[in-house]
Amino acid sequence: MSKTYLMGMLQVDNPEGMGPYMEKVEETVTNHGGKYLVRLGEVLYSEGDPNPIMVILEFPDSESAMAWKDSDEYQEILPHRLDNSHGPVVIVEGL
Repeated sequence: MSKTYLMGMLQVDNPEGMGPYMEKVEETVTNHGGKYLVRLGEVLYSEGDPNPIMVILEFPDSESAMAWKDSDEYQEILPHRLDNSHGPVVIVEGL
């Protein structure tokens, strides 16, 4: 099985409103076998808006990634991200 990755480029509109999400999201990821490869890393080069927060997560497989996304613990905090940031988030299988 291929590892599966989540990639996100988020522009935070309301940092205070993101607080509950940021406090709990890492625990939800690790509870499903995921780990951060990039989180708030320094942008060294950008063709476009250089301000988004970059996030790359790695999961052991697509089942783990989708179980995390659909989990009650993640769905409980997700509105804090959706209401206070914007930008693409995708989950893709690796090679």
